[in-house]
Amino acid sequence: MAKKQEHIDYIEVLGARVHNLKNVNVHIPRGKLTVITGLSGSGKSSLAFDTLYAEGQRRYIDTFSSYARGFLGNITRPDVDKITGLSPVISIDQKTTNKSPRSTVGTATEIYDYLRLLFARAAEAYSYKTGEKMVHYTDDQIIDLILKDYAGQKVFLLAPLVSGRKGHYKELFERYRKRGFVYVRIDGEVCEITQGMKLDRYKIHNIELVVDRLKLSNQKADRKRLLDSVANTMQQGNGVMMVAPIEGQPKFFSRHLMCPTTGLSYADPAPATFSFTSPQGACPRCKGLGVVSGIDEVVVPFLDMWQMNAAPTINEEDTEEWQQVMECPDCHGARLCQESLSYKFGTKNIGELVKMDVIELQQYLQQCMHDATLLSPKQYAIAEEILKEINKRLQFMIDVGLGYLSLGRGADSLSGGEHQRIRLATQIGSQLVNVLYILDEPSIGLHQRDNERLIHSLKELRDMGNTIVVVEHDEQMMREADWIIDIGPKAGRLGGHIMFEGTPQDLLNTDSLTAQYLKAPSEKQAPSTQKQALSSSHAITLHGCTGNNLKHIDVTFPLGKMIAVTGVSGSGKSTLVNQTLYPIIQQHLYRSLQDPMPYQSIEGLRLVDKVVAVDQSPIGRTARSNPATYTGVWNDIRILFERLPESQIRGWRSNRFSFNAKGGRCEACAGNGYKTIQMHFMPDVYVPCEECGGKRYNRETLEVRFKGKTIADVLDMTINQAVEFFESQPHILNKIKTLQQVGLGYVKLGQSSTTLSGGESQRMKLAAELARKGTGNTLYILDEPTTGLHFDDIRVLLDVLRQLVDKGNTVIIIEHNIDVIRACDYIIDMGPEGGKHGGEIVAIGTIEDIRTNPRSITGKYI
Repeated sequence: MAKKQEHIDYIEVLGARVHNLKNVNVHIPRGKLTVITGLSGSGKSSLAFDTLYAEGQRRYIDTFSSYARGFLGNITRPDVDKITGLSPVISIDQKTTNKSPRSTVGTATEIYDYLRLLFARAAEAYSYKTGEKMVHYTDDQIIDLILKDYAGQKVFLLAPLVSGRKGHYKELFERYRKRGFVYVRIDGEVCEITQGMKLDRYKIHNIELVVDRLKLSNQKADRKRLLDSVANTMQQGNGVMMVAPIEGQPKFFSRHLMCPTTGLSYADPAPATFSFTSPQGACPRCKGLGVVSGIDEVVVPFLDMWQMNAAPTINEEDTEEWQQVMECPDCHGARLCQESLSYKFGTKNIGELVKMDVIELQQYLQQCMHDATLLSPKQYAIAEEILKEINKRLQFMIDVGLGYLSLGRGADSLSGGEHQRIRLATQIGSQLVNVLYILDEPSIGLHQRDNERLIHSLKELRDMGNTIVVVEHDEQMMREADWIIDIGPKAGRLGGHIMFEGTPQDLLNTDSLTAQYLKAPSEKQAPSTQKQALSSSHAITLHGCTGNNLKHIDVTFPLGKMIAVTGVSGSGKSTLVNQTLYPIIQQHLYRSLQDPMPYQSIEGLRLVDKVVAVDQSPIGRTARSNPATYTGVWNDIRILFERLPESQIRGWRSNRFSFNAKGGRCEACAGNGYKTIQMHFMPDVYVPCEECGGKRYNRETLEVRFKGKTIADVLDMTINQAVEFFESQPHILNKIKTLQQVGLGYVKLGQSSTTLSGGESQRMKLAAELARKGTGNTLYILDEPTTGLHFDDIRVLLDVLRQLVDKGNTVIIIEHNIDVIRACDYIIDMGPEGGKHGGEIVAIGTIEDIRTNPRSITGKYI
């Protein structure tokens, strides 16, 4: 008898050597919440994504048929001896985002699909011409109405053919004449159809086909005749007909939805009617994008003037509008056509619903279910089950801290953390079990209050029977975890060791760097300079800010200070700083074309002579961009190699050592160091170039060495190694050392910018600014700079920011991290909630002012 297989209650990883992992062994308990932590670059993502997820993906693809695998190519096995107990893996990281302009929060969460179904089945249609409720009839109902309303009268049964269009319609008349029809009604006059008949092509016409003429006097005989005539009229009019008495106005009837006054007819609604990706529902002007290019608004009138033989002139100011994007004037950003927006559920159309934030939308839909004046009993019966599904998914979004978003918000405008939490909410709704979920810092961009909700959602996902692995630095997440894996001791080549694995309680009994911060976080805060009295004359003051959800607020930013702008997610922090203050200063100093959000006035601009926004966008758009090229040190290194005796003898210039120029690079891979294998419906796979072995250069170029290292060896150095290597080259050393100062010593000089996290890109930009000569009157704006940073990395970053402030500069930080908030001189706390319930200044002042303010949610966590 076969031996019964022992139940595996953990995932076991043996001999992992991916990237900088040092042949590590790890045990991850199944059905638990595990946090992987450690310094930036210590090997957390290498273990979670490049080992666990990569192996799970490889095993999944191995289940495909050999025919299907032939299209995919070989998926490389991660460098690991053995992995047992691995469940199907789903990765929820911050890079797998949809940048399509048609993707929205609603489509990403699939809630919009349920809304489309709701409107197709339970909404009521209204005429966009008169606002009347649309009606539709069966043929029997139409006959009954004709017999009742026109008893004893002579009437024409008309089939509408042309409504309000120019043309001579010669072919149309001839076609119906050959079919045996004798009369048409043209612009209200009944005429006989004659051979060669045509109209004035430059006039607007209404044409109806006369299908029958009769006097309604005998109910039984008239009904029998009307059965055939109505069916024939409906056929000729595509489901629409008119009944015109000899005297009086004609009346419309339709098998479809129809306006009783104008005869406007809608096709029967379907989910596609409310889809902005479908021709049935999309706004014809913006094609479902909700925005149009400013060129349309300038060029179209311009062409109209030419057609009128005018001599138009376009001002230089007008041409600046050509490249700007503006809200579609037809749909006003709703993305849908006029007909689709004429359906209402309760009192609102689908465009109005997707503009609400999630919390407001949930409240409105619940009101509809409990208010008999908003829904009829029939609508209630149809909508009940659909609304339950919508409400459940809206609640998932609220639980992960996204209640301030609207379903119509473009997916390309979301941060990486917001994208990740949207996918998390979708996964909770999918109700999968026995799955391994791997998440990459889901707490990014979350206030501590919202972070509690996120942790609750992760536990809920765990309690369904799933295993959760989170790469995270958040203290609260660590304390709430079932299991912690701490990787270190340092970053890069000095990392890759398992420093600890066990429960959070056991971690506190060790001496690891993470444990030290968890035991005594206050001792590791960056030193803050003595607070000085704030002077209103040395500050920038904004008056009357009303952008997005801002409630006509006045804000003062004291200069020469480190300022934290805090508040729950969606409270208005980014609107105030990134979309109002920054564009104003950009326009003042650099004549930027970006318009700020609405405000009344600003004071103190003369006190700032430079503004720098250090965001988390990539430092380069291609894989060829790297820290060396971004900081400009690469030019200095190539000049150094040009001046070596071996290069001088051969007459080589600095471009010989460029991997972007022909001559010195490997032509087999065009200097990339790898070749790309197209995977069609899956992400591309990159394999090292067989010709150069990933070194990027040809054999002759690699013969030139400085201190025994080739140009390819220099690219492969970490920042820390490069600082030691170039210690005798001050012009190179100064630029590299700033990268080391911001905690990027583990990153390689030639590491592709596409592999850098948002936090790493942000610190790279900060280092580039540090390398430049300061003015002492510079305003630095940072949006969540602690993303991806360990406690110790945060300490290093705060030291650097404090150096900038000590030189007289001003640093404004949008941040949720409590340690960063404590280290700031001045705090602007916004709220009290997110979305329409935010946009106010809740508290301002020092850390003590915020802590003691009862209105401040942030103060409760400090």
